[in-house]
Amino acid sequence: MAEPAAGAKSGKVVIQNIGLLLSGDLDHPILDADTVVVHDGLITAVGRYKDCDTEGAQTVIDARQTCVAPGLIDSHVHPVFGDWTPRQNQIGWIDSTMNGGVTTMVSAGEVHLPGRPKDIVGLKALAITAQRSFDNFRPGGVKVIAGAPVIEKGMTEQDFKDLADAGVTLLGEVGLGSVKAGYEAQQMVAWARQHGIQSTIHTGGPSIPGSGLIDKDVVLEADADVIGHINGGHTSLPWKHVCELCEKSSRAIELVHNGNEKIAIQAARAAMELKCPHRVILGTDGPAGSGVQPLGMLRMIALISSFANIPAELVFCFATGNTARIRNLNCGLIEVGRAADFVFMDRAQHTAGKTLLESVELGDIPGIGMVMIDGLVRCGRSRNTPPATEIPVVLSGAH
Repeated sequence: MAEPAAGAKSGKVVIQNIGLLLSGDLDHPILDADTVVVHDGLITAVGRYKDCDTEGAQTVIDARQTCVAPGLIDSHVHPVFGDWTPRQNQIGWIDSTMNGGVTTMVSAGEVHLPGRPKDIVGLKALAITAQRSFDNFRPGGVKVIAGAPVIEKGMTEQDFKDLADAGVTLLGEVGLGSVKAGYEAQQMVAWARQHGIQSTIHTGGPSIPGSGLIDKDVVLEADADVIGHINGGHTSLPWKHVCELCEKSSRAIELVHNGNEKIAIQAARAAMELKCPHRVILGTDGPAGSGVQPLGMLRMIALISSFANIPAELVFCFATGNTARIRNLNCGLIEVGRAADFVFMDRAQHTAGKTLLESVELGDIPGIGMVMIDGLVRCGRSRNTPPATEIPVVLSGAH
């Protein structure tokens, strides 16, 4: 098992000799900078080496002209407890995903818990327990934002206030419980929003036996903050209905790995054409029946960039800054004050692409040379990606 959260501080960290710095910000996806300075887990400077205060660093990392990007944020996961998933009976899936560049995960409901309680007292207790446990324990260092109750019939506004008061900030996928009608969901989503709890709605056909169809009319009426897996999880709505959701709603458009890939590509193109790329966020929807995909986020980035013909630096924003802003997270962007969560990447060895971005646009995933969370090195060369052409080197202060 990985070490618990809390404890170690990064001190001052200097990352120098960066070849490509991706910001996570759609408006300025590539930064004119080669150095990032961190103090105790937060970014304190971004710029040219000569302009940054680099003295007295406890850790110095030579990026060796590789790419540094914000750590990827998986907007849609289904954790249970610790680094174990009963859906596939796997241990270590979160740490493995960190080796795929993911530094933050957002729960869409702890729905795979065997015997998951569906009574109101029980579902609240489970959500609070999940929120507390992942706040105290970070597998592989990954920040898992968990405790996402699946709403059930009979819940009142007081229940949402109780959850919020206890520290719960998310709802699990609306539609996975007994609340499936648009008008019922709309009321509970509004109560949740009033108490600072963000909501996601299931979109498309049933994911597993026992769940049900959530069609475009229910999604529009419920008006949840995130249109969860708009490309289905796994089965998509018809394209014309997905298109209607993109056009008629202003909410986040979530594209997931465990969904219909053709619809994901079409929805990404539609968001570009509708001039609302800031609404697009990415997730895996794992663990699921199709398994756990440690490289699911990288695969989504390569898939969308290559097939939807969207520049890779913009698609990386879908997986970082867009999600951070929509999910109200202090990560996902390379800017002063944000969490020092980074993925160091280079083009995979022997890719046809001449640069990292070109290789992704050709459909290849990059190689990861290092992952940092809160300024601490969590892994070196990834055990899961193809080998990066070049990898960063820790010059001093190796952990």
